[in-house]
Amino acid sequence: RVDAAIYDLGLPILGICYGHQLLARNLDGRVSPGVTKEYGHSSLHHGHSPLFRGLPARNITVWMSHGDTVVAAPPGFEVIGETGDCTVAAMQHRGRRLFGLQFHPEVVHTEFGTQIYRNFVFDVCGCTADWDPRARVEQVMDAIRTQAAGRKVFFLISGGVDSTVAFYCCYRALGPGRVLGLYVDTGFMREGDGEAVEHLVREAGHEAIHVADRSADFFARLAGVTNPERKRTIIGDTFLTVQEEEFARLGLREEEWLLGQGTIYPDTIESGGARHSAKIKTHHNRVERIQALIEQGKVLEPLVDFYKDEVRVLGEQLGLPHDVVWRHPFPGPGLAVRCLCGDADAAVMAAAMPLPSGVDGWVVPVRTVGVQGDERSYSELLAVEGFADLETAGAFARRITNEHRTINRVAVVIYRRAGRGVAGLAMHPGALSRERIAVLREADALVTQIVRKHGLYDAIWQFPVALVPLGQAAGRETIVLRPVNSRDGMTADFARVPAAVVDELAAALAALPSVDAVLYDVTNKPPATIELE
Repeated sequence: RVDAAIYDLGLPILGICYGHQLLARNLDGRVSPGVTKEYGHSSLHHGHSPLFRGLPARNITVWMSHGDTVVAAPPGFEVIGETGDCTVAAMQHRGRRLFGLQFHPEVVHTEFGTQIYRNFVFDVCGCTADWDPRARVEQVMDAIRTQAAGRKVFFLISGGVDSTVAFYCCYRALGPGRVLGLYVDTGFMREGDGEAVEHLVREAGHEAIHVADRSADFFARLAGVTNPERKRTIIGDTFLTVQEEEFARLGLREEEWLLGQGTIYPDTIESGGARHSAKIKTHHNRVERIQALIEQGKVLEPLVDFYKDEVRVLGEQLGLPHDVVWRHPFPGPGLAVRCLCGDADAAVMAAAMPLPSGVDGWVVPVRTVGVQGDERSYSELLAVEGFADLETAGAFARRITNEHRTINRVAVVIYRRAGRGVAGLAMHPGALSRERIAVLREADALVTQIVRKHGLYDAIWQFPVALVPLGQAAGRETIVLRPVNSRDGMTADFARVPAAVVDELAAALAALPSVDAVLYDVTNKPPATIELE
């Protein structure tokens, strides 16, 4: 809700997505539940507007994520954009400088989104471009020095780009002796995750990095846990417990230190930590104990206002190696959230919805996390077979997830063991274990090796590999490939890996003795999150 008096201030207003709907409702338009939900790509036919100045006359691709829709613009407004499923996708009242957009111009998948913002900020609002992004390094350094205020920083590092850049910022800002990094081997790391830590050791010295193998603690605390949110919470709490124990073991004095983390802005949004944001999933650095420390002013997070692409620019400006800065993002809980678990037997079911001719589909009884209309959804995965190519399957995925709320993810079957059709597969009980994590780690390493061999690693933003206890019997597994392209992780498009490479990936993973099937996820974000849980 907003104070309706803001509409009488004479200031320009731009409503986006829910803001577009709120603008319509507050000013006597009409908003109703959409007949068809829109998640992901849509084609916008746009009219004349200051917002669209400089855009081509053709339809443009925009990114949608909404269930409700504006069905009638308020009095005095004109409709300036529509899609096949949304007749009021953009509207304006030029005299009052009020604008509404149902789509998201801020995401990289919306064509000319930056231009639309530039038109609003500079042409409509009359702002001037006086900010230089190159100054952000010094701004981050100054902010670190101000918050530290003479204290030292005990930094949790994982080997990922976020924690590596954040640690290095603190080290550069505060100098030797004032930053101590703790690298915890959780047992859930990828092959090669220590490379970034080795670089930090070379830069900052052995005395600045403390390594602790605490894998036994993590596996013990997660024994028998299958719920995704519960797993994330336990991992976050265990990280903090380990930090406290290692802190005490090193004989450090609490009043002299802050806790440092590589939290970035999407972490706070998806955890529901930003104002008015819904919780999509709990990030390990946003569990309740961490939140309590934040409220006490005991946590330093130099990148908390940054998106992933901005973190990488900052890392390059700091002189970090390309392989460190551009390594694929990896979740803080590691392979633990890519190793899906089950607590009961449940067979796959033939899809009840209509499928294209020659295509078979099965609903897999595994709840995967999604984001639909800015809310978290736990829905099922639809496995399909018979599409000519990934592009066609992806178009089907966009349609089926818009029309069926019970499905938020579609994956193509690219391998199934001979004589073991998908119809004969079932979910079986499966928990986190060293044995299952070892299978997943080997599968992840095989995928990375093949992708690098074909020169595709830098062309793909992230390539999660997940393990699902789906097979002909208990102990049998299914591998899910989830390559995506994105800029900041807030939205993503499934990556189109060449068919020959997909075949090579399938063959390599099929050679793993416990694998019964391999799936290729062709769902965008939204409606599916990048990680399966």
